Amino acid sequence: MAAKASDFSIEDNQRLIQVEYELENRRAQQLFFKMYPEVDTPWDGPSIQGGLIVPGQILYARDKYPKHMECLGAGGKYRERCAMFGNRTGKTLGVGCYEMSCHLTGLYPDFWDEIGGRRFNYPISAWCAGKSYETTRDILQLTLLGEITFRDGRKAVDGRGVIPGHLLGRNTWRSGIQDVVDRVMVKHDSGGQSFLGFKSYDQGRKSFEGTGRHVILFDEEPPMDVYNEALIRTATLNGITMLTFTPLSGLSEVVLSFLPADLRPDIDT
Repeated sequence: MAAKASDFSIEDNQRLIQVEYELENRRAQQLFFKMYPEVDTPWDGPSIQGGLIVPGQILYARDKYPKHMECLGAGGKYRERCAMFGNRTGKTLGVGCYEMSCHLTGLYPDFWDEIGGRRFNYPISAWCAGKSYETTRDILQLTLLGEITFRDGRKAVDGRGVIPGHLLGRNTWRSGIQDVVDRVMVKHDSGGQSFLGFKSYDQGRKSFEGTGRHVILFDEEPPMDVYNEALIRTATLNGITMLTFTPLSGLSEVVLSFLPADLRPDIDT
């Protein structure tokens, strides 16, 4: 005979509710491990990332993403990469944030060596950046860390982004801008901790000066001086840069720098 809620004490019911919440939360924090399956697979967790991923949504098999696989795999050969894709093609989630999560955690999918992707077998220091702190918060922060929540009266992220929530360490908040994470520590598979800082282009080139970085991700096209300064930060550590954007500004200096010679316009005509 099945037990009813009335058969339990208030304390028992509270514990059951807590267990159910924890189980749902763990499912919600497993997106990283569910992406790029061998066959199309429905998402079995709750709605996450502001409704970007919803229950039952199909996570398509990786063979349906040949350009994404090509871009991820090119990291083993090239220090600079650009996913210059159209809108709504998964460049931020499926290329930039997915690979960033791999490097921060040291967890790589079984197909990683097959496609030739870059590996970091030690904790890394990384930046990700967008046009402004507001867009960095609304896109990169949300995709990587999840939504803003409150725990025991304190502001936090819910860990329902691409980075598995149980691997997120302490984060600090940027002052003067609402709900913007300044930096966060991420547990690496080697046993150490990786560092991830959030930045914006509108702070200018000088804000990208400083110590070396292993990985820098640009979501949306950066100004050329910002990109060049950030590229210097990766030189001493043999690091990598990744850009994910739709070329809305036309044939800019950044766009032209990534186009093969036969696709560049003749500036003399």
